[in-house]
Amino acid sequence: MEAVTIEQIEERLRQLPPEKLAVVFDFVSYLTDRDARSDLTDVLLAAESSLRKDWQRPEEEEAWAQLDHISEIRTEVRE
Repeated sequence: MEAVTIEQIEERLRQLPPEKLAVVFDFVSYLTDRDARSDLTDVLLAAESSLRKDWQRPEEEEAWAQLDHISEIRTEVRE
């Protein structure tokens, strides 16, 4: 793919009607958001492997079990 400059993009954008500019803006927003999400996903996946050893401790299991119990009580109260 040939390299494109911002000036070339601006020149094309100036030729578009407002409704097309909205589409372009949505697409560019999608591309930048997708890249940001991809970076965040990489960080989360890397953190998961290092945190897994802490998550699988008996103390963690006990804490989550207590939270599950509280959630069950809340559900019963709502009913």
